[in-house]
Amino acid sequence: MRNVKLTIAYDGTAYKGWQVQKNGRTVQAEIEKAIARVIGSKHTVHGAGRTDAGVHAIAQVANFKAPINFDVARIPPALNTVLPGDIAVKKAEEVPPDFHSRFDARAKVYSYRIVVSRARDPFSERYVWRLPYALDERIMREEARVLIGKHDFKSFQASDKRERSSVRTIKSISIQRTGSNITLDIEGDGFLYNMVRSIAGTLVDIGRGYLLPGSMTDILASRDRKKAGPTAPAKGLFLVKVKY
Repeated sequence: MRNVKLTIAYDGTAYKGWQVQKNGRTVQAEIEKAIARVIGSKHTVHGAGRTDAGVHAIAQVANFKAPINFDVARIPPALNTVLPGDIAVKKAEEVPPDFHSRFDARAKVYSYRIVVSRARDPFSERYVWRLPYALDERIMREEARVLIGKHDFKSFQASDKRERSSVRTIKSISIQRTGSNITLDIEGDGFLYNMVRSIAGTLVDIGRGYLLPGSMTDILASRDRKKAGPTAPAKGLFLVKVKY
């Protein structure tokens, strides 16, 4: 058995997320079906992160074990010939037997994309959160710095199916603006359910003046999801990188 690490990009618009579900198409299921067609046997693919419905990935990482008797470099073009057009395997490499894409990950980097515009752009609409009102990115940037470090992020955690610690470490967070485009980049050792989207929604409420400057400190300390802003739409979120 060989352990194969895949780097995958996908447009999550048409999927119910990464993880296999009983009802609805998922990215994991499509990749597992493609592997079965190429290799001739079924194998479970383990993803580094369980991106939600509608969330995209530039470099998701996954691994699977299979008795492959050919060069793993041939796997991406083989899979891409049978995968849907909105999923692409960018790279395949053999890794040690004990490597696990999820449990060995040290950090993940996500990017959330916003455009400030009243006009709809059909070529970007499914990849950004378009807002018709002005945002003060300077205040958003100042408030975002409060989140850097190790904190209890329960205020930004959506209801989850199981109990888990809400303490996480944000290693870096930045907000950049180019014209009408605003990008939030955030790196952490792990993220709670809908955490990045909740942070993005809260920063938008601060940037539009709905929440006062200084609110982020109180929201973080409250450990109360109701105190934070809305959950930003999934379509603006991208998994950019997984670090090992």
